[in-house]
Amino acid sequence: MRIARAMWLALLLILVLFCFGQPAYAWQVLASSHKNPPGGAAAVDEGSGGGQSLALLRPADNGLIKSRPGRRGNHLTGAQVAASLQRRITARTAVVVDADSGRLIYALNPDTPRQPASTIKVITALIALDSLREDTPVPTSRRAARMPRSKVYLQQGRSYRAGDLINALLMRSGNDAAVALAEKIAGSERAFGRLMTSKARALGAKNTTLINANGLTAQGQRSTARDLALIFHRATQHPELARRISTVSTHALGKTMRSSNRALWQIDGSLGGKTGYTRAAQQTYVGKFQRGTDTVVIALMGSTTMWDDVRQLVEYGFDQIDNEALMAGAPVDSAFTRTRTASTAAVSSSLTVLSDAAKSSI
Repeated sequence: MRIARAMWLALLLILVLFCFGQPAYAWQVLASSHKNPPGGAAAVDEGSGGGQSLALLRPADNGLIKSRPGRRGNHLTGAQVAASLQRRITARTAVVVDADSGRLIYALNPDTPRQPASTIKVITALIALDSLREDTPVPTSRRAARMPRSKVYLQQGRSYRAGDLINALLMRSGNDAAVALAEKIAGSERAFGRLMTSKARALGAKNTTLINANGLTAQGQRSTARDLALIFHRATQHPELARRISTVSTHALGKTMRSSNRALWQIDGSLGGKTGYTRAAQQTYVGKFQRGTDTVVIALMGSTTMWDDVRQLVEYGFDQIDNEALMAGAPVDSAFTRTRTASTAAVSSSLTVLSDAAKSSI
């Protein structure tokens, strides 16, 4: 009798443990499926049994189960999502700016100066559009023809239409086209570098100093992610530059030219952008994107996975732009809200006059 009673008690105990043990097992499976929640390192059970590691979710992370990071409207852990983004990208500096309000949606070392590489060709093109007619002949010097790649292989002593060289500059990042345009406008690339710096400062980019027209590494040449975003935003207020930089392909220099900015056909809403690379700068990028009524400008410097970084920054920007709490606390750069006015045109005219003076002094 006692043996039978003991057996029934043992069976009852097993049943109780089975029923109440299921929630604990379910929690273990759920937690182990979120080993690295955005915003912090996981707490890992390093038991000696060799079993599955267990990552414990904090209360603030519970919302991530309901809405996966990256979905529009997921603003449950804004600071944590930003920290997660920083871990996922390789860029050393980056910004995402709401183009309409000038609010800084995301910033990673935004004012740290670095070599800008070919992103500065946006300023070269902007000055060229304001200084030269479409059909102005631009001669190619020996120095211009001998520029390293990337280039469009201009022939020494031959002249080309300014419009074609501007397209080569923006779409194929032609180093030789940049130098030919600089020498035509300012007489020398060094003089043109001074014009570029003046133009950048006039646009509001206070931490940018430019030495050459093509962005090849030069001592003293520098810009920042914030400045690059501002320069690109203001430059694309020039209708002709905006049209050219948003073009996927065109006919120039006797051939079909296709843009090197693959975001135009790979990332939804791209309005144009400029790539860059040198060994010192690593990969750099600046671009503008529009979805519905929202527009963001992104810039990154010092990347080793540029296109992945670009995509993640763009998606983050559009995901967070409706986050009222984040946007309310974001700093505003009023330079982003300025438009291309008569004063800006006056700056362009003064640059042209300065370039004539530069030519006459050589």
